[in-house]
This record gives sequence, C-alpha cells and structure tokens, in this order.
Amino acid sequence: MNVAVLGASNKPDRYSYKAVRMLREKGHTPYPVHPALTKVDDTPVAASLGAIAAPIDTITVYLSARNQQPIVEDILNSGARRVIFNPGAENPELEERLQQRGAQTLRACTLVMLSTGQF
Repeated sequence: MNVAVLGASNKPDRYSYKAVRMLREKGHTPYPVHPALTKVDDTPVAASLGAIAAPIDTITVYLSARNQQPIVEDILNSGARRVIFNPGAENPELEERLQQRGAQTLRACTLVMLSTGQF
C-alpha cells in the first residue's frame, strides 16, 4: 500500500518519523512529504503530495489543522481512498469534505494501527 506521510520529520523522536519506518517494516511503501527535507531514514521525501508520481492509497496526517490549510486542495485532489488524522491533526471540515468525495476518514494513531494489525 502506498502511504503519504504529511508532516514527515527527519527527527527520530517524532511520531511521523516512526511512522515512515514502521510503514516500511510492515510492508507498505511510505512517501514522506515535507517541503524542506530530502530524506527521512534513507527514504526520499516529496516536497508536496502532487510531487508523488505513484497513486496514493492512504494519507496519514501529522500536521495541525492550521498547517493543513495551504494543502487542503492537494489532499482533496490526491485520490487517496483513506485519510488518517493522527492525534493533534483533527480537522472536521476537511474530514467532511473528504467524506463527500467518498474517502474514508479516521481519527486514529497510525503507529497504534500498524502495531495492532488494524492498518
């Protein structure tokens, strides 16, 4: 499964960094997204969702609702079938708009989902 990680970090103590690693360990293909980074744990980073050439199945969001604002249209137009809003990333307005487009939205922790086989 191709998974975009919005708000990816190259700091090992950040949950978004851990998500990139755990996604790969669990057999998924992570696509970290951050405009100012080039790699996360040896995984190339895309500057934006639109810069990812592969189809994205799931987006996992590690950005606050305020920091999502500049990329709302990118998220809506990504074609992702599922968007996970990790704790602190909840955005009811965006969730509703995604659901109207047929995408599944979850308020959940990607790391817990991966650890418990619910991803």
